[in-house]
Amino acid sequence: MEKAKISASQLFILMVLFELGSSLLVPLAMDAKQDAWLAILFGMIGSLVLFLIYHKLYFYYPNLLPTEYMQKILGKVMGTVLAFIYILYFIYDASRILRDFGEMLLTFAYPDTPLFIANALLILVIIYMVRKGIEVIVRSGEVLFILMYILAIIGFILIVSSGLIDFTNLQPVLEEGMLPVLKVVFTQTLYFPFAEAIVITMILPYLNNPKKAKVTMLCATGLSGINLVITMIINVSVLGVDLTARSQFPLLSTVQSIQVADFLERLDVFFMISLVIGIFFKVSVLFYAAVIGTANLFKIESPSRLSYPLGIAILFLSITIASNFQEHIHEGLKTAIFVLHIPLFVIIPLLLLLVAFLKNRKKKRG
Repeated sequence: MEKAKISASQLFILMVLFELGSSLLVPLAMDAKQDAWLAILFGMIGSLVLFLIYHKLYFYYPNLLPTEYMQKILGKVMGTVLAFIYILYFIYDASRILRDFGEMLLTFAYPDTPLFIANALLILVIIYMVRKGIEVIVRSGEVLFILMYILAIIGFILIVSSGLIDFTNLQPVLEEGMLPVLKVVFTQTLYFPFAEAIVITMILPYLNNPKKAKVTMLCATGLSGINLVITMIINVSVLGVDLTARSQFPLLSTVQSIQVADFLERLDVFFMISLVIGIFFKVSVLFYAAVIGTANLFKIESPSRLSYPLGIAILFLSITIASNFQEHIHEGLKTAIFVLHIPLFVIIPLLLLLVAFLKNRKKKRG
């Protein structure tokens, strides 16, 4: 670990930026149709339980990275293997988010630019920031968080004033009952984007006041969840269920619809800035976690040395991860859930907590 400290407010901002990240971009929870916003809301509430599990593990080992306490809980060999699996996941997830960024940029702004060039430009900036350390990442987050919210408020006002919202698109609520919504919660929204923030456990040891960790994590998840619910309500109200589901990037399609007083239109490029900010920080956090995790696991004294090789690995993986955007989205929303998300976000943390609890109880008895 580098010798750095961050405040609870900085952690809060970083977590909100992470959870909003690419989830603002994609048609989230659209299998629930007009009840997508409900699926997001229940996913957020369910994820709070998972964050209590992650926090309890941090409570037992407040000064250790997860890559270290996994070895203490499971033993050297099993703990090392598991820690390495999580590092590989952080690299894989960072490459997925980078691919989202490249696809968005090519679709809306630079259709003739190769995907490799778009992704390479972003990863180079991220490599530079990750080399500077966690304090630089969170300070940048503080500045860009304000810009992102200013753009969000302006966008909301413009959408409302342009008269695009039609709340009848959200009806009937729970048309097919609660079951389809809960199915989407337990196969999608619980994990993406909320439980994905398990990566924040790699940053918790830098917190200058460990007592504030729990309330910070829960409040950040609450705010990002409410933001995503509002975004989905607006998307479905403006575009309708079918168009929202078919659109690659529903939020940008919604912003494209804005037309105020015959001169304020084509604002999607303007609002791409806020989406780029979210993606930038999501990739940065995953990348940073992979760097410090690898350095910790393999006892590398200077973690910044790893930023270039791991950055290049993320860049090439983002290009080769899928042959097209539809395949990329299907892999993220369907395949990854059962292969990666349920084991890494739910089953393994529960087992780790159970073993840690039993070990700590033995210590107290001894």
